[in-house]
Amino acid sequence: MSDMKLAAIEKLVLGYALSLPEATRDEPWEGDIVAKVRGKVFVFTGRTRETPRRYGFSVKLPNSAVAVLELPNAEPTGYGLGRHGWVSLMFADGDDVDVDFVRSLVLESWRAVAPRKLVKEHDAAR
Repeated sequence: MSDMKLAAIEKLVLGYALSLPEATRDEPWEGDIVAKVRGKVFVFTGRTRETPRRYGFSVKLPNSAVAVLELPNAEPTGYGLGRHGWVSLMFADGDDVDVDFVRSLVLESWRAVAPRKLVKEHDAAR
């Protein structure tokens, strides 16, 4: 774990998400950046006007959502996505961040959204 500034957390999340096979960046709404795989969102990121000093991201976690939701900075994603396994995490400047844990969440979300064939190819290349 390490203390991280918001910009570093944002770079970690987006940088890792966009390093995954066929991942692309999009900005469907002003200020909201998403990572997609073959046109499907697997990470929502951004800062809101209400919380400019906080950074958050949402990921689809079919395997670990229940456990992750026990964290104090996690909650079910709004707009009904939470009932489908989406979890939102929020960070402030200087929060302790487990880099490997964050990467594992992004990877789980990518795996949940990416086509099975692409996931198999990714796994075989590792």
